[in-house]
Amino acid sequence: MFSKYLCAVQKKWTVQSVGELEKVAAEILAATPAKKFAVYGNMGAGKTTFIKSICKQLGTDENISSPTFAIVHEYAGREKIYHFDLYRINKIEELIEIGFEEYLENDAYVFIEWPEVVEHMLADFNFATIKITEQNDGSRIIEVSGE
Repeated sequence: MFSKYLCAVQKKWTVQSVGELEKVAAEILAATPAKKFAVYGNMGAGKTTFIKSICKQLGTDENISSPTFAIVHEYAGREKIYHFDLYRINKIEELIEIGFEEYLENDAYVFIEWPEVVEHMLADFNFATIKITEQNDGSRIIEVSGE
């Protein structure tokens, strides 16, 4: 994770159920002015499920799904939302071809799952990080940090 973003906002929640995610999503949106989020977590940690909760808070009623094969999904809410899943990206050129930097430069909300592959590209933008960690009891720790 890029340490530059571990600054002004640092919060942590432990959630026991999916039902608690909307409250955490609302608190994250209120806590950080960032509209761009790098979302970290192991496979199955709940990254897409959490992004669904955030998108709901942003006013979309669309069916949110992982864009693993499409790379990016676009949603309409109160503002435009872009949801990336970079798990299958092998070369940065694949992202350049779809205009990845243009997505980052606009004023829309951007959520990136598996951002490790593009961390060097994110340094010029105001990104907050969300880290989701699974616990042995099935709960999740959700941490947010950003400017």
